[in-house]
Amino acid sequence: MSETAPGADGASQDGVDWASRTYLVVDDFIGVRQLLREALRSLGARHIDQAASGGEAMGLLVRTRYDVVLCDFNLGEGKNGQQVLEEARMRNLLLPSSVFLMVSAEKSVESVMGAAEHQPDAYLVKPITEGVLLTRLNRVWRRKQVFSPIDRAYAEKDYLRAARLCDEGAAANKVHEIDLLRMKARLMERSGEPARARETYERVLAQREYQWARAGLARIRLADGDFEGARQMLQSVIAENRYYIDAYDQLALALQNMGRHEEAFKVLERAAKLSPNSVPRQRSLGQACLRLGNVAMAERAFRKCIAIGEYSIRKTPDAYLGLARVCGLKNDPKEALLLLQAAQREFAAEHPDIGLRAKITEGLVYHESGDYRRARKAGDELEALLQATPERPDVPTCIQMATLLFAVGVKEAPVDLLCYVIRNNHDNTLLLDEVQAVFDKARMGEEGMALIRGARKEAVDLMNQGVLLWKTGKLGEATEWMRNARAALPNNVRILFNSAQILVSVMQQRGYEAQLYDEAQQVLARVDRLQPGQQRFARLMEQLMQLVPKDDAAVEASAAATAG
Repeated sequence: MSETAPGADGASQDGVDWASRTYLVVDDFIGVRQLLREALRSLGARHIDQAASGGEAMGLLVRTRYDVVLCDFNLGEGKNGQQVLEEARMRNLLLPSSVFLMVSAEKSVESVMGAAEHQPDAYLVKPITEGVLLTRLNRVWRRKQVFSPIDRAYAEKDYLRAARLCDEGAAANKVHEIDLLRMKARLMERSGEPARARETYERVLAQREYQWARAGLARIRLADGDFEGARQMLQSVIAENRYYIDAYDQLALALQNMGRHEEAFKVLERAAKLSPNSVPRQRSLGQACLRLGNVAMAERAFRKCIAIGEYSIRKTPDAYLGLARVCGLKNDPKEALLLLQAAQREFAAEHPDIGLRAKITEGLVYHESGDYRRARKAGDELEALLQATPERPDVPTCIQMATLLFAVGVKEAPVDLLCYVIRNNHDNTLLLDEVQAVFDKARMGEEGMALIRGARKEAVDLMNQGVLLWKTGKLGEATEWMRNARAALPNNVRILFNSAQILVSVMQQRGYEAQLYDEAQQVLARVDRLQPGQQRFARLMEQLMQLVPKDDAAVEASAAATAG
């Protein structure tokens, strides 16, 4: 019997119980599916599902957490294997210990790069012999199972506990130490603990020069505002490995933050040539070109983004709206309006704000193409909408709307919008500068500075009053005050964090209350949607989990793992 051959009970000689694992085979050819199924059965596998398309595969992945997925790259009409992997990762349909093997006859650089970008555990080129498949599966499986104890903490978003488990695993299993340290470093970044992430990356680099560790350090420098340090480090990574695509994206971001937009565009252009099938990258390239006035390149990027995004989870309205702006600059409002109609049809269900964004873009298209009467009409409609609806859109949409309204001669509504943005983001200095630039463009420089100061003070006073009540022991009043503060400023992360902290403090003093626990979880979930990777999020989640009685904690953990 070979090293990987299964025994009569379905377990291989290295102790893997293949019979109890769950498998998904995805290929659009029934003959290939049968060959892969038989290869798995020879390993001892019993629970094997099959899918003939990317869409069918996603349906199965939603219902079952598979231990092993074998997925072809080309799946005919609909999602390809790269898009299946991408969506499964983004929707957390695969646990860290799951194995995803990409199978394909594709050998082109752009196909391999695209798949590798979304981290399959192995990329197998057809034709695949049974021996090769089983050897690779065994090798990857043994490596991935080191992460099994981390799965539950990861699913519960208890990233600090998951990081501690990485440390324990690395100490006990030197063979997989580097893989565990890599996961720990990313968990520390995800938890808003850059110092501990930096320490972990440096520990790895002391053993060997891994490009991913250097890119991780660069990412931390970028987050810390050391754009020049990040630029130098990322350029050295690319010089050593021109196929390290993530480094290009981070480098472009560093250059944009340094105001070097032309260089950022060139970096994105190089990355898009190496790996052209990334929806976010083509979108970023189009937006960079639009900022620079490179209309022809922006048009190519946005059209490519729409084409490759047809079946991708990363498909968004941005490329449609960007291309509509391009059409406005080309004095072709007819196609722009068709694109805006298409965007509203495509994204109405998933993006409830698409009608608003389309109307803003319509006004900008008319304004840029010189049709000022229709631009003003769009502005009037938006102004009426703002008066009728108390809710406000996200920050980029607010800023774009304010820009249009100022351009068509409206003043009060865009001022209110920008003050709302500041109150909800009073400590974001880069955003403050962006808002000031909008005021400057509207020839309201000094007035804008005063408005920004006033909006910031209003937010700070609102937050500080709740904190004062909390620190003076008035927990009930503090809790209610912060509820009202959240209602007034629902997107202010500082207020959300302080509100969650007060709820945790109440339970630490008075004992666990299911209603307060649920409220704190909802507040923290909103923070994680608005600004993922915050340090306080990880710490408060850990404190919150410690408050749950043991019997309830088991139920919570089981539910989180199932939903994860």
